[in-house]
Amino acid sequence: MAFARTYDLALTTQGPTYPPSEIMNADGDFVVIGRINRGEGSKAFPGPGSNSIDVHGAHGTGSGWGAAIVSPDSPVPPFGDSAAYRIVREFDWRNLSEDDRRMVLHTLPVPLPTNNYAMQFAPEQSSPFSMRPRPSYPLHAAPIPDLRIEDGLRRTDPITLGDWVSARGSLDVSVAADARSATFDMECSSLIPDSLYTVMSLRERDFDPLGPTRPGPLGIPNVMITNAHGEGRYRARLPNPFPLPEGRGRSERNRVVNVILLWMSYQMSHGGAIGLFGLGGDVHAQLKLPQPSFSEFVTTE
Repeated sequence: MAFARTYDLALTTQGPTYPPSEIMNADGDFVVIGRINRGEGSKAFPGPGSNSIDVHGAHGTGSGWGAAIVSPDSPVPPFGDSAAYRIVREFDWRNLSEDDRRMVLHTLPVPLPTNNYAMQFAPEQSSPFSMRPRPSYPLHAAPIPDLRIEDGLRRTDPITLGDWVSARGSLDVSVAADARSATFDMECSSLIPDSLYTVMSLRERDFDPLGPTRPGPLGIPNVMITNAHGEGRYRARLPNPFPLPEGRGRSERNRVVNVILLWMSYQMSHGGAIGLFGLGGDVHAQLKLPQPSFSEFVTTE
C-alpha cells in the first residue's frame, strides 16, 4: 500500500469518448486529443498511458491515444458502447502545423452533438437558462452572464490550439497517517493565462453503463485562477477517496480514479456541480491522467 505518489498529467480535449471532444473548431468538427475510436488497422500516434483501455474504463474500446479532427456526424452508439469515429484527418499535437497552431477553439453547441451521456451535472441548479439551446462560441467569446465592459474581463484574445497544447501539470497524492483522507496537490504551467479553471474528480462508477453516478468537484471550492504566465496551483483534501470493498458489494464503493483540470468558458464555478451545460458546453478538459489510477492507495472511513 502506497502513501504518496507524483503523477504527470496528460494533455487532452476529451472527457469520455462521447462527445468525442469538449472542444470544436470553427467548422463545427471536434478537435480531439485523447482516445480515438478507430476502425481496425488504423495507426495511432504514441501517447501517454496504456493504449489498451479507455481513459475512464467505461467503454472497453481499446482505443489508442492520439489526435484527430472528428466529424460530428460520427455514429453514436448506446451509452457504454463505442463505434469508430468519422475522422476528417489526424494531426500530431506535439508538432502542430502553423495552420493548426492558429486554429481558434470553440465550445460545443447545446444540446451537445454526438453525445450518449445524459448525465445531469447540476440537478439543483437546472433552469430554463441552463437548458436552452446555445450555439458554438469561440472559447474567448462565450457570453458570460451579466458581464459588462466596465467589469474588466481579463481574457479577450482568441484561444488557439497552439495555446491549448502548451499546458503542463503534475499531481501529488498523499494519504493521511490515519488513512481516513487523502490530499491532492496540483501544480500547472503554460495554461491559459488569467483564467478560471476548476478541478473535478472522476470515480469508478461515474461511467458505469448500469447506473452511472454523478461526477463532482475535487474539493469545494474547486477553483484555480491562473496568473499572467498561465501558472496555477490547487490543493484539496477528500475524506476516504480510496475505499476497499471490505466485504460489501463492489457497487457500494466509489473510488476516485482520475483528476481532471477544466477550463471554464463562462468563467464560473458551480458549487457541488462541475458545470451547467454539459461536457464541452461550458467545461473543457485540458489536463488529466491518461487512464484510471490510484489503485495503490487505500483509505478508510
